[in-house]
Amino acid sequence: MEKEKDSLVERLVSGEHSAANELVDAYYRQIYLFMRRMGHSRQTSEDLTQDCFLRAWNHIDQLRNTRALSSWIYSIAANISRSYWRRHRRDENFDDFKLDLADAQKNGAQQAEQLEQLKRLLSAVEKLPVKLRETVVLHYMQKLSIAEASEAAGVREGTFKSRLNKALKILKKQMIQET
Repeated sequence: MEKEKDSLVERLVSGEHSAANELVDAYYRQIYLFMRRMGHSRQTSEDLTQDCFLRAWNHIDQLRNTRALSSWIYSIAANISRSYWRRHRRDENFDDFKLDLADAQKNGAQQAEQLEQLKRLLSAVEKLPVKLRETVVLHYMQKLSIAEASEAAGVREGTFKSRLNKALKILKKQMIQET
């Protein structure tokens, strides 16, 4: 797996177009979901995801560590998302964010309660300031390690942990108030 990533990065740096297609194939879904979880609409998420890969292709020479490809692509996505929110000041919200609810029908009341809690949690995440929302999305929703997520966010691990802690406290307080 690591050799494949190293090879992919080498081919990207050399300008091989098929490598760009492989990069998109490997990360498109993850970056798109990241954008959706950051609160962007479907169309905006698609546009921002495409922008992310264009920027990655145009700046592939800036990738220093071949092992950091995932963090690097997430940092580009995070920067694009932050720029978008600065320009649009929350015109969109999570209302357009749809969950796959097929399993919600299975276990009746218990499943319905869990679904309701999840909706409340997503709503609370939506209300977080962008930097705090980004930490929650990168670590918990995108399942990046603290090291990878802090690199993607462009901050030190201690700063990332501090933001994550602050976000979790806010979320806990909001969830308790709603019950």
